[in-house]
Amino acid sequence: MRVLFIDIDTLRPDHMGCYGYSRNTTPNIDKICADGIRFNQYYCADAPCLPSRASLISGMFGIRHGAVGHGGTAADRRFTGKDRGFSDILDRDNFVNIFRKANMHTASISTFAERHSSWWFNAGFSETYNVGKSGNESGEEVLPVALDWIDRNAQKDNWFLHVHLWDPHTPYRAPESFGNPFENVPLDTWIDQKVFDEHLKHVGPHSINEISMYDDKENPNYPRHPGSAKDLVGLKRLIDGYDTGILYADYLVGKMIDRLKDMKLYDDLAIIISSDHGENMGELGIYSEHATADYATCRIPLIIKWNGAAKGYADDGLHCNVDLAPTVAELLNIKPGKNWDGMSFADTVLHKKETGRDSVVISQMAHVCQRSARFGEWLYIRTYHDGFHLFDDEMLFNIADDPYEQNDVKDKFPDICAKGAKIILDWHDDMMKKSAKSSMLSSTVDPLWTVLQEGGPAHTIDALDGYIKRLKETGRSAGAEKLEQKYKK
Repeated sequence: MRVLFIDIDTLRPDHMGCYGYSRNTTPNIDKICADGIRFNQYYCADAPCLPSRASLISGMFGIRHGAVGHGGTAADRRFTGKDRGFSDILDRDNFVNIFRKANMHTASISTFAERHSSWWFNAGFSETYNVGKSGNESGEEVLPVALDWIDRNAQKDNWFLHVHLWDPHTPYRAPESFGNPFENVPLDTWIDQKVFDEHLKHVGPHSINEISMYDDKENPNYPRHPGSAKDLVGLKRLIDGYDTGILYADYLVGKMIDRLKDMKLYDDLAIIISSDHGENMGELGIYSEHATADYATCRIPLIIKWNGAAKGYADDGLHCNVDLAPTVAELLNIKPGKNWDGMSFADTVLHKKETGRDSVVISQMAHVCQRSARFGEWLYIRTYHDGFHLFDDEMLFNIADDPYEQNDVKDKFPDICAKGAKIILDWHDDMMKKSAKSSMLSSTVDPLWTVLQEGGPAHTIDALDGYIKRLKETGRSAGAEKLEQKYKK
């Protein structure tokens, strides 16, 4: 069997044609989707980049594996402890080793492990290729490596190849020679002038005034990525840059698929296409960042083309990326890892059966500290550190009616808030009990509190004073005063 895993960083499903986007951003992926299954409600358990892949690879929620942040103690996976053997069971019972146990050769083309000093990501790969730019590379540097590997290995049987493309990730870096394919294509956005005017008043990093996080500086090496947007023309420049990154990644996917089709390998090839997280594009006042535990950041695409599976089918069940390891293990008849938290949805892949969860709990601790419950038509968010956005401690959104999270309805539906809070509480207790019973990763300290104890989310450390000064200089003194009152008194 041959399996290709296409891992496209920062890919929002609703900016893909096969998920309903009007702009033609993913023509090659759309064709693959037509030959497979599209999962409409698939989420990363922990956001953003490092925590998401830690959960994918380990098959465990971040509350247990511990790697939930982008700095400090909680950016490292927890030690196994006294029961660690000659090698760590977490590196043997991981997502990649499923394929090894199925007697497949494993290879990865990715700079992720180096970018985040997360070398556990490479466990199980027989070959790893690193183009050496720590995630700052364009896919034009990845494609030759991928095509070379395909030319040398694809005709062999039994392999798993992981290819990681960063192009939709900030700063948007598709090659200048690719042009702007969307220059004359209207925006497909919910943001009108009234919404935009409100966003101009927003307080918080990565607002429309500070797309670069805490200021509006632009890097001349990345002209697709503006430092701010002052009007809807500037907004179009921003979204064009993101969509061009997606289209360029899709172009690279097309080149790989064309090569495999030339080799007559496509029909029997299994393909998994997914991402680590999405991207806020105005939701909660945030732009060009994966900064929250919400629908925009944590909902991610999943497309699976698998031999013997349904074709052209869309599944609406709730799943998250810790579920992918047990799913693939079942598809390959491999025994699941004893520490995994995921639930297999192999029956959906093979038989279109409903296997979704009743709810999914999603977390973010790199830009904010939030934990959220996604259930039914609702998204309930609890905020422990707002990342200087002045969020309420509780927020509730009806995702069916309000997918862009414009209307917080917690005051209208206290019973729904109570249900969301109980989902999070019950999940938290289940995870803590599971950790307490296990001799592996036996810490019963929620890493959320570790992040808060060490000063808050990594991207907020030592940033408050400078940001308050900028707010005062840019006519948002009221917001500066609220931040001072909240964080300095």
